[in-house]
Amino acid sequence: MVAWISKGFWERVARIILRNRILILLIIVGVTVFLGIQWKNMRFTYTEANLLPDHHPVNVQYNKFLETFGEEGNLIVLATKDPALFTPRNFNLWNKLSKQLNAFPEVDLVVSTDNLKELSKNTEKQEFELKPFLDHHPETKAAIDTLKNHLFHELPFYESLLFNKKNQTIRTAVYIDKEIVNTPVRKDFIFNDFIPLIEKFENKTGLKVHVSGMPYIRTLNSQNIIDEIGGFILAALGVTSLIFFFFFRSFRATFISMIVVIIGVMWAFGILGLLHYEITVLTALIPPLIIVIGIPNCIFLINKYQQEVKKHGNQAKSLQRVISKVGNATLMTNATTAIGFASFIVTESKLLKEFGIVASINILAIFILSLLIIPIIYSFMSLPKKRHLKHLNKRWIGGFVNWMEQTVRHKRIEIFVCSLILLVASIIGIYQMKISGSIIEDMPKSADFFDDIRFFEKEFDGIMPLEIMIDTRRKNGVLKLSTLQRMDKLEELIRETPGLSKPISVVNLVKYSKQAYYNGNPTYYQLPSTQENHFILSYAKKSSGHTDLLRSFIDSTGQIARITTFMKDMGTDQMEEVQHQLKTNIDKIFSKDRYDVSMTGKALVFMKGTKYLVKNLVISLSLAILLIAIFMAYMFRSFKMIIISLIPNLFPLIITAGVMGFLGIPIKPSTILVFSIAFGISVDDTIHFLAKYRQELVSNGWKIRRSVFAALRETGVSMFYTSIVLFFGFSVFMTSSFGGTVALGGLVSSTLLFAMLSNLILLPSLLLSLEKSIANKQVLKEPNFDVLTDEDK
Repeated sequence: MVAWISKGFWERVARIILRNRILILLIIVGVTVFLGIQWKNMRFTYTEANLLPDHHPVNVQYNKFLETFGEEGNLIVLATKDPALFTPRNFNLWNKLSKQLNAFPEVDLVVSTDNLKELSKNTEKQEFELKPFLDHHPETKAAIDTLKNHLFHELPFYESLLFNKKNQTIRTAVYIDKEIVNTPVRKDFIFNDFIPLIEKFENKTGLKVHVSGMPYIRTLNSQNIIDEIGGFILAALGVTSLIFFFFFRSFRATFISMIVVIIGVMWAFGILGLLHYEITVLTALIPPLIIVIGIPNCIFLINKYQQEVKKHGNQAKSLQRVISKVGNATLMTNATTAIGFASFIVTESKLLKEFGIVASINILAIFILSLLIIPIIYSFMSLPKKRHLKHLNKRWIGGFVNWMEQTVRHKRIEIFVCSLILLVASIIGIYQMKISGSIIEDMPKSADFFDDIRFFEKEFDGIMPLEIMIDTRRKNGVLKLSTLQRMDKLEELIRETPGLSKPISVVNLVKYSKQAYYNGNPTYYQLPSTQENHFILSYAKKSSGHTDLLRSFIDSTGQIARITTFMKDMGTDQMEEVQHQLKTNIDKIFSKDRYDVSMTGKALVFMKGTKYLVKNLVISLSLAILLIAIFMAYMFRSFKMIIISLIPNLFPLIITAGVMGFLGIPIKPSTILVFSIAFGISVDDTIHFLAKYRQELVSNGWKIRRSVFAALRETGVSMFYTSIVLFFGFSVFMTSSFGGTVALGGLVSSTLLFAMLSNLILLPSLLLSLEKSIANKQVLKEPNFDVLTDEDK
C-alpha cells in the first residue's frame, strides 16, 4: 500500500471506470479471450510432486542415480491370488496377457511366467544360457502343477519378484519405456490400452487382477485430480450462489456475482497456461479458491451499491461511491489475503512457489474484475426495486450480534479464562502433531488402485522403490567377491527390516549363477567361494544373456551397483527410523575410505521434501505475519495496535494446530497450506474492526466502551456474512476424495470460524481491558489512509 491511495485517488478511479465502460468491457473480453487461448498450454502433472529444490543434496543424489541407471519408477505390476489361475485355460490366458502387453510400443519389457528365463550351464561351450521356463502351452492340470512346483521351489531368484510362495500369488512385471513414462503418452497407453486389456482378461477368466506400480498410481491419481476440478468449481459456484441469494434475495445480484467469479476462474486457468505451470493437487484448488474469495468482494460492492440507492436513489452517485468508498477496503482485504498466499513464493519448493504465484496473482485479479464489472453492469441496468433492498433491514442477525455484545460487556473474565484454557490445550495438542512423508496418504481411499496398493504391501511388502547405490571407486569393483559379500550382508539386514521387501541386486544373479553351475540345484543358491567364483565368472564372461542381466544391476563400468527394495507405506517417524537403521548398518559394512554408499528413491525424496516444507512453513508464515504487521503499522502507526491486532489472528492458528495434534491430522504438503491461507484471510476482519473502532473513537470523543460496542455492532454483520460464505465455500473441499484436500477444507473452514469469533469477542475484550494504554490520540494517530467511508464515521 502507498500513501497516494487516498480518497481523491479512488474518486479519479471511479470517474475513469464509469466514463470508459464500453472500452473496459472490451478490454476484459479481450484479456479473457487471450487467457482462454492459453488453456491449451495447461499441463497435468505426470510425476510425483518434487518438494525439494533442484540443488538440494537429496535431489542431487537422486538425479545421480537416474543418470547412472535411468528412471526407476517405470514398473507396473499385475498380480492375482486365486487357485483358479492354475488351470490350463486361465494359466494360458495369463501368459497370453503378457504377450499382448509386450506387443505395445510403450512397453519396454514384460517379465512373467510366459517369458521367464532360466539360467543353465552349457558344459560344452563353458557358458551360461538362458532357457525358457515354458517351451509349450501346458494342456493339463498335472503339467501346470509340475511347472508351479518348479517355479515355487527351484527358482528362488524369482521369489518376491514374480511370486509369493507362501500365499501362492503370481505376479507379472511390466516395464514402461523410460522415454515416455513421464509424458502424456503414458496416460493414453494406460487408459486406452492397458486397463481395457486387463478388464477383458478379468471378464474372460473371472479372476481378480490387482494392478499397481508408480506409473499406474500416478496416472489414476492425476485423473482423479482432473475429475475433481470441475466438481469443485460447480460445488463452489452452487454453494456460494445459494448463500449469496439467501443474503440478497436477488437473482440479478446473484447472476452478476456469478459472472465475476466465472471470469475469474477462466483467468485462473489462463494464467496457469500462460506460465506453463502443471496442474497439481495444489494448483487444482486455485479456481474454486477464486470463487470462494471472490464472492465476499461481490457482497461488499453490491451491498454498498444497494445501501447508496436506498439512501438517495441516485444511480450515478451510488456507482461512483461504490468504487471510491469501498475500493480501498476491498483492495486492503484482497492484498492481505494475497500476502498469505504469496508467502509461499519465498520457499524453494517449486510446487509451493508456483501455487503461491498463481494464487496471489488471481486474488488481485478477482479484486480488479469485481471493481470493474459490478459497477459497469449495474450502470446499464435500472435501479434496484424495493424488494431487492429488503435484506438491508434484516433483523434475524441482530440476535447473534446482541449475544456477542452482551458476552463482551459482561463476561470478559470468562472470555480470557476460556481463551487461556484453549491456548494451553492447543499447545499440548501441538506437541502431539506428526509429520507425514507418505506419497500415498492423500490418495483416495475409496479408489480401487488404493486397495491394490494395500494388496501388494501385504503380498510383496510394498511398491515404492528404495534404492541403495554402491560406488566401489574402481572399475569392475562390484564383481569382487569381497564387495558381493558385503552387499549380501546388507541385503540380509534389509530382509529383516519390517516394512521393506526382499531386495534384488547383482548378488541375486551371482547366487543364481552358482545354482546354474551346479545344474540348477536350489541348495546352491548362495554366493560362491573364492575358488568357485573363478570358475563361475569364467562362464559368466562368455554369456551374452548373463551380461544383459548384469546391466540391470550394475553400471557399464562395473564400478557402481544398485540394491533395489520396496517400501510399505509408513509414517515419517518409522521411515526415518528405517533410514537411520540402514545408514548405521551401511557404515558398519562398507568402509567409507573404500566405498561411497547412498540411499535414494521416490519415497525417500518425498519424505525429505515434506520435512523440508515444514521448515519452510515457519519461514513463509513468519513472512506473512511480518508483512501484515508492517501493513498494520503503516495503517495505524501504533506498535501496541500491531500486537493487539495479531493476537486474535494467531490464536485461531494455534487452536487449529492443536486440533490437528489431537485428531491425528499430520503436517503434510496439503495441510501446510492451512496456516498461511487462514491467516491472510482472517486478518481482513481485524482490519475492518480496528478501522471502524478508530473512527468511532474520533466521533465519540475517545470514549472507549461506546466506541468498542459501536464498532462491534457495525462490523459484526458484515464479518458474519463473509465468514459464512468463506466457511461453506472452503467446506466444499471436504467433498474431495483426496485426504489432504479434505483436511485442508475442514481446517481452513474451522480456522476462519475461530477467527471470526476471535475478532468479534476476544479482540473487543482486549481493547476494553487495555483501554488506558491504547485509547489515546498519541497511540491511535490519524492513519495514513481510511479504510471505511466518510459516511461510516
